[in-house]
Amino acid sequence: MGVQQEAGVGGEALEVWIDQDLCTGDGICAQYAPEVFELDIDGLAYVKTSDEELLQAKGATAPVPLPLLTDVVDSARECPGDCIHVRRVSDRVEVYGPDAE
Repeated sequence: MGVQQEAGVGGEALEVWIDQDLCTGDGICAQYAPEVFELDIDGLAYVKTSDEELLQAKGATAPVPLPLLTDVVDSARECPGDCIHVRRVSDRVEVYGPDAE
């Protein structure tokens, strides 16, 4: 499988993370982008790597693949817990999510 191009605003790479303290466990994110988000046995959503590894460390980030950018952004917008954060990798500025400028 080839390397997936990562999404970016103006060509910049983006990453996504979930604040589990605010996660309501609705699973909307996993419906929009199951390649990026998954509900764990604890009922909370987590990001995962392209090889399906669930990242459970607090503040763990996963790259946003370019083909999934719209799905990840929709997840952030529709999340009832407002807990999905999408930021630029270069300067860690949030571009989508509750802290976006």
